[in-house]
Amino acid sequence: MASETIIVEATIEAPIEKVWETWTKPEHIMHWNNASDDWFTPKAENDLRPGGKFSSRMEARDGSFGFDFEGIYDEVTDHKLISYSLEDGRKVKIEFEEKGDQTLVTENFDAETENPVEMQKAGWQSILNNFKKYTEGL
Repeated sequence: MASETIIVEATIEAPIEKVWETWTKPEHIMHWNNASDDWFTPKAENDLRPGGKFSSRMEARDGSFGFDFEGIYDEVTDHKLISYSLEDGRKVKIEFEEKGDQTLVTENFDAETENPVEMQKAGWQSILNNFKKYTEGL
């Protein structure tokens, strides 16, 4: 298991209640959970509670590749914190911080060992940026 932690963040121009809803509801996740326009999420499930499971099916639009991004929630504090463990044992922590009419979303995640750290950071940041664009556009 990798020991390096990667951090990505974005300030969303939306109140924390809206940010929380678009982050956690499957009907929203399917709209923003991709790093680039040539990928999409046709299916998402989310049992948002400690011990609950989430799963997002991520696929290339050309049908060349797809995978399930899955994990089990370790901790959930409404409008504040979500932490989970991925199938390979890596940990992810997402913090939501209310800043007036804005919300700071910070993700900390354990790097995996197959891809360069900068590539992983760029991919997760792209997904977070897509989340920001989607949420602010609602």
